[in-house]
Amino acid sequence: MQKILLFLIYILFPISLCAQTNIEGTVVDAVTHEPLPGVTISSATGSQPNKDGTVTDRKGRFSIPFFNRISVSMMGYTTRVIDVNANNSALNINLSPSSVDLQPVVISASREGQSRQSAPVAISKINSVQIQDTKATALYQLLNKVAGVYMVNLGNEQHTMAIRQPITYNALYLYMEDGLPIRPTGIFNHNSLYEINMNGVKDIEVIKGPASSLYGSNSIGGAVNFITQNPPSGYVGRVQLQGDNYKYRRVDADGGFTKGKFGLYAGGYIAHQKNSWQDYSDFDKYSANLKAIYDFNAATRLITSATYNYLNTQTPGSLDSTRFYSRSYGSNQRFTYRKVKAFRASTRLEHAWNNQSNTFVTLFYRNNSTAQLPSYFISDVRNASGLYQSSNGQVNDQRFQSYGLLAQHRVDFSFLHSRLIAGIYIDNSPSSYYAQFLSIQKDVTRNYYTSFTNTGTYIDDYRIKLFNTAAYAQYEIKPIDPLRIVMGLRYDKVHYNFRNGLPSTNTKYKQQQTNDFDIIAPKLGLTYNFGNHKGLYANYSVGFQPPETGDLFSSRQQTPLKQATFNNYEVGGWFTALDNKLYTEVSLYNLEGRNEIISQLLPDNTTQNQNAGATRHRGIEYTITYLPVQQLAFRFSGTNARHTYKDYSEVRSSNGQTTTITYNGKRMANAPAWIANSEITYKPAFAPGFRIAPEWQHINAYFTNPANTKSYSGYDIFNLRLGYDFKQVLKGAGIWFNVINVTNQLYASTVVSNQYGDTYTAAPPRTYTLGISYSFSKF
Repeated sequence: MQKILLFLIYILFPISLCAQTNIEGTVVDAVTHEPLPGVTISSATGSQPNKDGTVTDRKGRFSIPFFNRISVSMMGYTTRVIDVNANNSALNINLSPSSVDLQPVVISASREGQSRQSAPVAISKINSVQIQDTKATALYQLLNKVAGVYMVNLGNEQHTMAIRQPITYNALYLYMEDGLPIRPTGIFNHNSLYEINMNGVKDIEVIKGPASSLYGSNSIGGAVNFITQNPPSGYVGRVQLQGDNYKYRRVDADGGFTKGKFGLYAGGYIAHQKNSWQDYSDFDKYSANLKAIYDFNAATRLITSATYNYLNTQTPGSLDSTRFYSRSYGSNQRFTYRKVKAFRASTRLEHAWNNQSNTFVTLFYRNNSTAQLPSYFISDVRNASGLYQSSNGQVNDQRFQSYGLLAQHRVDFSFLHSRLIAGIYIDNSPSSYYAQFLSIQKDVTRNYYTSFTNTGTYIDDYRIKLFNTAAYAQYEIKPIDPLRIVMGLRYDKVHYNFRNGLPSTNTKYKQQQTNDFDIIAPKLGLTYNFGNHKGLYANYSVGFQPPETGDLFSSRQQTPLKQATFNNYEVGGWFTALDNKLYTEVSLYNLEGRNEIISQLLPDNTTQNQNAGATRHRGIEYTITYLPVQQLAFRFSGTNARHTYKDYSEVRSSNGQTTTITYNGKRMANAPAWIANSEITYKPAFAPGFRIAPEWQHINAYFTNPANTKSYSGYDIFNLRLGYDFKQVLKGAGIWFNVINVTNQLYASTVVSNQYGDTYTAAPPRTYTLGISYSFSKF
């Protein structure tokens, strides 16, 4: 009997141990390898999760009683069901971002992570899978996938933008990194996204329409937030090499680790181009960022980030119609340039007081210089008969430093499931600017600028103490379960203290003056969730744009500018069909501008800004994503819009006569009525790691002058991307081959008309890019 009892104990004791063993593990993003907090881990029957379970902590860790099968799920990621046995009860689990993302988690709508369907705004997200699959050499190749976005490629990472606006160089967009503006109010640069390290970006979020109630000025057409990589779980490293048939070369490297309470990520790239398809377009860029995270405990975390970008590029300028249509990409000068140094650093302390309340405080610093001899300021002087007299230009340099603070507190209440978010923003950015007059020599017969002489004469020389303060609050309630109402209010004050370095005899401005602009920007929105991934939203918001420092104090500016304001009315919705394989999102908007600051083209082909009395921007944005099978995804993104002048006129002088030209009811210049981007991605099951993605980009015809007498026909181009990530042999290695502009279409990314003709910014001909990569990870 004793032997039988001992035998039973021997057999049952390991079973008892297994029954009491917990499953422990870590869940990470399959692309970035960073830990994923908030992932639901539960037992699963068949392929469906049960309600019992737990969620991962901020380091992606979990512990759950032993089950033979567990479900691992999170919004924005593909759910995994994993079989578990006693030998693999310690798990390292990779979750891949979803191809069809029915409920992406977004941050930019409230500076707090939340479901997209809880945010009453038009917001789109480019996730890490799209970023890694695209292998973009410039950000426009990513952002143009978003409905309603046309990021204009000006070459060498230079750009401008069109989001709910015509193609414009004005300060109608807010560019951020981890929720912080990369430049201060008043010193906008339409090229400023070359101050982003593409290699360190995890996700990109685009808010379309005014976001001033939360983020402040300039977020009129939209706000673009680049969310950087966090330190990975364990040890991770990656290196990439790529080049194209026009001598673009680039090396990327990044990596990081987490050990105990400390995690570190570092990444960057070096890009070089010489003797490319376009004459006088050599450039070099060095870009890097660093992020360190220290967890004091489960409630308190310190995040420190730093970014440095250096760009040195030649600027060939635009082409006349003869050179453009003959594909003669020669520059008509060989001396213009742009040199940029941009450094940013921030430290953010986060603390969760409890599950219903948290606070963060961020201190930030910026140091930026942009020196240039711009091609767009080279102008010809003509007499009253239009005959050429001489040419001139300028060299200029703008610098600023910033010292600032952003603090925000969030608290949840049981009353109507409400939430209050409140914050303050302080940005002290002293800046300086000078411009010197250049006498430029020209070979008139060849239309070629041969050389220049710096006269030493200052056109502008000033310093500005720029101080921006703001306070904002956002309150959310859920009076009934499917309905969420969001109310927001922000007060901004922008203070310019101008000190002129020019003697009073050489300037039209005072030696010292101050300018103040302020506004209270409200927002009211709601979402209604019908269930089963169907819902709608509506919102009203106000945006505002104070004049830039150059608009206020540049000697080129002939008229003083007023502050611009915008009223935005918007409705939209989302729904799924075909067993959740088809996802559609639609937004309709009406944006009414008062005193909108627009560019006026002058007879010498340079521009200055002025206020339009009233403008109107109306349109519809739509995205359709269809996943018929797991390996095949189809996406179609587009916008149809009409941008018109409601109250706008220009005063022209000719032969001593002054004429007022009114454009009321005319289409705004450089405003395509239809923009579309579509892509099919195929990742066959029979070839794990392989992908192929053809893409179509369409820009409709548009007028190139406010009189609507000149136009550009637009273009259609096709791109093709192929890649293979090795899964067995050479595991960790990857190779890709991209073809941009497959049909070698001749097209211009933007066209400008003046009284002497049209100028074209030529886009690249067919471009082949080949790249290889290798990555490793250890957990």
